[in-house]
Amino acid sequence: MLSASGRGSKRLENVYRQLTATLAIGSGSECQARLSPSQHQAKAFMHSEAGAADADTQTQAPPKRARLSQQSVYICGVARTPLGSFMGGLSGLSATELGAIAIEAAVQRAGVPAAAVGEVYMGNVCSAGLGQAPARQASLRAGLPLHVDCTTVNKVCSSGMKAMMLGAQSIMLGARQVVVAGGMESMSNIPHYAPGMRAGTRLGHSQLLDGMLHDGLWDATHDIHMGECAEMCAERLGISREAQDAHAVESAERAQRATAEGLVAWEIAPVEVAAKGGGKRVVKEDEAISKMNPDKLRKLKPFFRPQDGTVTAGNASPISDGAAAVVLASGAAVQQYGLPVLGRILGFGDAAVDPRDFPTAPSQAIPAALNHAGKAEEALLHGFVFACVAKRDVEYWEVNEAFSVVDLANRQLLGLDPQRVNVFGGAVAIGHPIGASGCRLIVTLLNVLRCKHARLGVAAICNGGGGASAMVIEQVDSVAAEHC
Repeated sequence: MLSASGRGSKRLENVYRQLTATLAIGSGSECQARLSPSQHQAKAFMHSEAGAADADTQTQAPPKRARLSQQSVYICGVARTPLGSFMGGLSGLSATELGAIAIEAAVQRAGVPAAAVGEVYMGNVCSAGLGQAPARQASLRAGLPLHVDCTTVNKVCSSGMKAMMLGAQSIMLGARQVVVAGGMESMSNIPHYAPGMRAGTRLGHSQLLDGMLHDGLWDATHDIHMGECAEMCAERLGISREAQDAHAVESAERAQRATAEGLVAWEIAPVEVAAKGGGKRVVKEDEAISKMNPDKLRKLKPFFRPQDGTVTAGNASPISDGAAAVVLASGAAVQQYGLPVLGRILGFGDAAVDPRDFPTAPSQAIPAALNHAGKAEEALLHGFVFACVAKRDVEYWEVNEAFSVVDLANRQLLGLDPQRVNVFGGAVAIGHPIGASGCRLIVTLLNVLRCKHARLGVAAICNGGGGASAMVIEQVDSVAAEHC
């Protein structure tokens, strides 16, 4: 039996062990923790000679950092379709059909029973013509049961990541144990609108509106194309046409290399489509990466400012079709169903700026996500929060390349190492199906972390209206790739 003083020492030691185990992610960083009085007392105790001696005789080594937590959100399965070119190989499939392919593959890879899925969140930006409840359609097409509730999310380009945030929050609150989240878009199939037809056009011409341009690529606040916002960003930050072209070429080279080396295949759920002349063929790779010609790219005329602009079709992301999905689970669900753990969501955040400045919004969403990542679930239970998870702790970054200038601007503003950003290429190279890209970034980030045997990564994406979303991901050590 421990004496009263021994029991007090043991209690303080346990508090401090919980503290240090939770703080493991921030060790060696600039982060500071705001501790409760009991934790200050525990810290003082453990640093005293008596406390150290007591701990040596009464305790075991602290638990491993990658242990399961019932409050954490784990990523147990991921999948994305290859990204199809505009009116290309995937254009015969609707957004909901692409979404179903991604959901089905993610669920199968996770090995979770379909009946265990409690909810589905799927991002989709241009839903006109898809029919009611696009997320619900994708869920049912994927074979999930009728009882699974579904929500479609529209945060423009951030939709897929926001869907993941909502799913994670549902698990963190204890409302669900398993959630499927992701995004889907078939930009090839976004319809044109005929405004005024309901009331009738009695005289004169009628105009069709391009739904993709109107609802996906046009800033409604300032009535300008998002490409003009990219031009404003380049002008404000002094990012040249040459720098943007060089970025686009490098992005394509990275994507081509990662694909040729077989690294990207881990992400992909192959899609069977109709072949020309009859029969079927399987699409396994992103279609746009084979179309990059550096010499032609450098000769392209500016698209948004023909006389003196810097943004071209070559250093902007291609219009694309595709979908991505992940299976999120609580620690209890991981244990109950024996699920694989690919990674853990440490935190996330959103930010907003003037809609014209949307390209630089990730530079504000990323600090918000890092700060939230410090407020770990275990820490909240023990009465303290971190000040932050430090930027220098992050090993790899994914910043969505809506335009080359977006990635270049955020690298510049945040001081990121270019060799650790979008290392498998980005959206300028492979495409940007706007409702899916937020989740696609997470799938790619997990792939990069496993292949590089790294632990911490951050993904961020800007969106129309001046917003951005970011997420901090930890790869769990036990699932590092054996061969990559």
